[in-house]
Amino acid sequence: MQHPHRISGMEAEKGRWLLVIAGLMIMLCLGAIYAYSVIAVPLRRVFEAPPPMGHGLKVTSTEMQVPFIVFLLVFAVTMPLMGRYIERYGPRRITMLGALLVGLGWFSASLAASPLALVFLYGVIGGLGVGIAYNCPIITSTRWFPDRRGLAVGLTVLGFGFSAALVGPLADFLTASFGVHAMFRILGVSFLALMMLFAYLLRFPPPGWKPRGWNPPEAKAAARIELKREEMVRTRLFPALWICYTIGTLAGLMAIGISKPVGLEVAANAGISEAEISGLLTALITPFAFCNGFGRPLFGWITDKLAPRRTAITSFILILLASLLMYLNPASIPAYIAAFAILWLNLGGWLAIAPAATAYFFGAGDYARNYGLIFTAYGAGAVIGNLLAGQAKDIFGAYVMVFPYVAALAALGIIAATALKPLKPKS
Repeated sequence: MQHPHRISGMEAEKGRWLLVIAGLMIMLCLGAIYAYSVIAVPLRRVFEAPPPMGHGLKVTSTEMQVPFIVFLLVFAVTMPLMGRYIERYGPRRITMLGALLVGLGWFSASLAASPLALVFLYGVIGGLGVGIAYNCPIITSTRWFPDRRGLAVGLTVLGFGFSAALVGPLADFLTASFGVHAMFRILGVSFLALMMLFAYLLRFPPPGWKPRGWNPPEAKAAARIELKREEMVRTRLFPALWICYTIGTLAGLMAIGISKPVGLEVAANAGISEAEISGLLTALITPFAFCNGFGRPLFGWITDKLAPRRTAITSFILILLASLLMYLNPASIPAYIAAFAILWLNLGGWLAIAPAATAYFFGAGDYARNYGLIFTAYGAGAVIGNLLAGQAKDIFGAYVMVFPYVAALAALGIIAATALKPLKPKS
């Protein structure tokens, strides 16, 4: 049994950084969903290949995207339900439960003989696992770092964004070496083992704990407000933050889903063939994923310095500029790279801004339930963003036509962000 003020034999002020590292590693496993576009390519070939090499199916691109969308939806819906259980059973046990389902989801995906089967085995089971475990490392960092909450949360969720940069190439290697089914099994077992190992380190600090010598500054009196979820939803801040989070994630999740198709469109407009550009576009997923990962600590740090309102406005200005850059330069590869790097960066940013803002405005006492409800905006963003992109392609014949709408939504986000002002403590 560890001393309540010591972590792995170290003073809590130093040992708490081990919990950030553990959370980051858990997030690396959970964030593998962002590598789905890499995994879906060889899997679709297996579905469509004639027997005995495959299943002889006719599979559309939309059908192959459904498991990804269902995964994100199940993830977003499950997470709000876990707050009370994390508080009751602690982050270690809940993370271990999530690890079992994540491992099972990836492993059982190797048995999928159709996209519909993949929806259940991968989308539902895997999405449940991620939804159950996702908030545990974040809440742990929030409790142990009242003095550097934005940075700690940003570093913790860094792994979720970086995951695609690591899992994508690894999945490619495993598929080329052992086949797509073995790839799912190897990753499933690996994620299970890693999550179980690092989950063992997670625990909450004693009630009332704070770093030695630190006291909440008077300027951040709003952080001392403690609201239950039922109280939070009655404030003006709740819809404002939810709308901001929806728009912020909408732009980034849309970008993740259409990065390569948009790149192919831009290349075609510039007179570059798919054969010439395809390799570069696939390779760009890695730096885009690094932007996504780096956005978490960067915007976490900015949130600590500027507070959530100014940080949110900064993010929406960047999304607005990236959207205009993409729309006004439909035949420019450099403009495409810059715009999508910014969009991926801001998705990572919102996965740090929103949790830090939740604790900043509503307190840490009921954080798990509060942020769980606010996180449903992530699911809304995933659906709206993908539908907007699909409709733009179907109606106008080009994905690039979605960007005026994204720019307009970013402008709406700037307006909504002006409402992100601290509540006044009740006297």
